[in-house]
Amino acid sequence: MALSARPAVLDLIGNTPLIEVTRIDTGLCRLFLKLESQNPGGSIKDRVGLWMIEAAERSGQLKPGSTIVEATAGNTGLGLALVAQAKGYPIVLVVPDKMSSEKILHLKALGAQVHITRSDVAKGHPEYYQDYAARLAREIPHAFFADQFNNPNNPAAHQQSTGPEIWAQSGHALDAIVCGVGSAGTITGLTRFFRQANPALHFVLADPVGSILAEFVRSGAIGEAGSWAVEGIGEDFVPDIADLSAVKYAYSISDSESFATARQLLRAEGILGGSSTGTLLAAALRYCREQKTAQRVVSFVCDTGTRYLSKVYNDNWMIDQGLLQRPQFGDLRDLVGRRYDEGAVIQAAPGDTLKTVFQRMRYADISQLPVIEDGRIVGLIDESDVLLRVQADAASFNAPASSAMSGALETLRPEAGLDAVRAVLARGLVPIIADERHFYGLLTRFDLLNHLRRTLS
Repeated sequence: MALSARPAVLDLIGNTPLIEVTRIDTGLCRLFLKLESQNPGGSIKDRVGLWMIEAAERSGQLKPGSTIVEATAGNTGLGLALVAQAKGYPIVLVVPDKMSSEKILHLKALGAQVHITRSDVAKGHPEYYQDYAARLAREIPHAFFADQFNNPNNPAAHQQSTGPEIWAQSGHALDAIVCGVGSAGTITGLTRFFRQANPALHFVLADPVGSILAEFVRSGAIGEAGSWAVEGIGEDFVPDIADLSAVKYAYSISDSESFATARQLLRAEGILGGSSTGTLLAAALRYCREQKTAQRVVSFVCDTGTRYLSKVYNDNWMIDQGLLQRPQFGDLRDLVGRRYDEGAVIQAAPGDTLKTVFQRMRYADISQLPVIEDGRIVGLIDESDVLLRVQADAASFNAPASSAMSGALETLRPEAGLDAVRAVLARGLVPIIADERHFYGLLTRFDLLNHLRRTLS
């Protein structure tokens, strides 16, 4: 069978479903979500990747032997990598270091060469991801710099595909669209389409707290950017391709509200979306609940939540970031990142083999485990204990954990202060927070650092 010149997977991009939110309070309005997570690469950016690459092929900018280069928060890179892999182009991507590990692993699985750079620097700094990518594009022979922030085919993708789909799926009855802005391709392309299709329609901007865009819409002023954990939307500058002329309302949504709303969407509607989806939905719900007349409103599930399982849907990460609250005791238990009473402690039993201990350490990416018997800690075992026991005879992997664990424990009661914690850590030991009846958890250096960091926020 002859191979098709156009890989079949590319025909799956677009025509994503539009479904109604039915189990979350939307006030007088009806709220619909376009499931861009159903694109083959898992996000709305598949459209952009396809449009930019095929336009570059038509113009001659992209030829056999060319390398695609782009700066990306992950999803545009995934869309580009999907299309590049299907068409046989090598691709080099520059990604800020706050991006989820799932995105980076996905990019590498698609064959992309990934450069991770700093997320704490602004445009103009050599380590800023867009400047870094532009430099690579100049250095790599026959490179095509996709440059989503300036590429007219970014908004064209939405003007020619996303907009017409929404208009048809809504039955030509639509009052508002809620968008975020990253590269501004979505809001610009949709603005251009609906300016012709329905000039009365207006846009609602959903923006992370820390981004300058919501304040720019409200006042025309460009303030000082902060930081935010939501990925893919929000900027410290106004993209050149941005058309915000149809934006009538702008909401600044905190990370905690964004992440909580994404989790609510999964539990209420069964839809697994990413962090930016939480921002858009939070803004859409605010808008809908404020309206005094019924409206039909559309927003987006921008990408799949499967690439945020280690963040948005990981209670431990959320707690470490201060984005998920848990009961507070007013003592050292509040500092323990992985609490035993919450089932968060990876542990071993005295009779577990050292092979089991090692596998649990490797699986959880940790170097030590408490050894628990009948709900009480009886020892600690770390990677050096295991190595010392098995290095002379690999058969010792079958020995019990009790044969290698340390029983000399540094136990602190919950009411002991930080000075006591620092004293134990200074001796190279691990404070164990426990009392006569309960083991609460290990207090690591990371836990202490995290506590000190949170006191500055």
